[in-house]
Amino acid sequence: MGIWDDIKKTFRNGSSLTRLIYVNVAVFILITVAGVIGFLLSNPAIPEGTLRLVAVPSFLNILLARPWTIITYMFVHKDIWHILFNMLWLYWFGRIFLEYLDQKKLVAVYLLGGISGALVYVLSFNIFPAFTGIVAESVAIGASASVMAVVIAIAAYVPDYTVQLFLFGRIKIKYMALAIFVLTSIMDFSVNSGGKLAHMGGALFGYFYTINLRQGRDISKGFNKMIDFFVTIFKPRPKLKVTHKKPVTDYEYNKIKAQHQTKINSILDKISKGGYDSLTKEEKETLFKESQKKN
Repeated sequence: MGIWDDIKKTFRNGSSLTRLIYVNVAVFILITVAGVIGFLLSNPAIPEGTLRLVAVPSFLNILLARPWTIITYMFVHKDIWHILFNMLWLYWFGRIFLEYLDQKKLVAVYLLGGISGALVYVLSFNIFPAFTGIVAESVAIGASASVMAVVIAIAAYVPDYTVQLFLFGRIKIKYMALAIFVLTSIMDFSVNSGGKLAHMGGALFGYFYTINLRQGRDISKGFNKMIDFFVTIFKPRPKLKVTHKKPVTDYEYNKIKAQHQTKINSILDKISKGGYDSLTKEEKETLFKESQKKN
């Protein structure tokens, strides 16, 4: 079995966490290949155009023309360190998430957290004067908002869950989540403000999700039903296998009937000698089926 077959098997049989990571890595490879092609052809429009098609724009007119980007942007990374840290955080906190909550909830928090991050980013760039000069050109990429949603959601759900950290010892994930949020969303806010606003949107959704879940309300239920609907539509239907029984002759029919009757007589004879309890499980089932035919 080749590497590609191994990858397909892992993706098909893996958890939703594995699939989310695989999709992010696959998109990163495609973006990287587009960059290499653009470099070789001395055509920067190739990688730039590819990125623009999947990155979420802050300018409303462009967003309306590319509505899919509110989903695609959360799977796009241009820098190796960007995707590396995002996937590591997703893997670590995603595993804890799946210890307590199911896979559908993980996917819903990832996607809805990413959408919330995109909405906060777009709305902020169109409301606050600080972004007036760049709103027409700004775009956002990365899974950070989605990952932040997962981190905050599970930290709020099991705040006292502890993990072993090198040099720090055992630490509760509520403190880890708080540190991650402050370092990636608050510190040096003027640098990559759009990304940090998206982080805040993802964190806000993650916290809101868990608060509702603790009160018995799963706000992702309707979203999951919608995903199931689309999956059902596009999932290939299994082909019906039609088999035709070969008709038997009168001789064959009588022979089969005689063999069956001989078997029944043998079972009845066994009952008369040793009682019903002397029958095997298979013999009891045969006798039961025969009695049902006669009723």
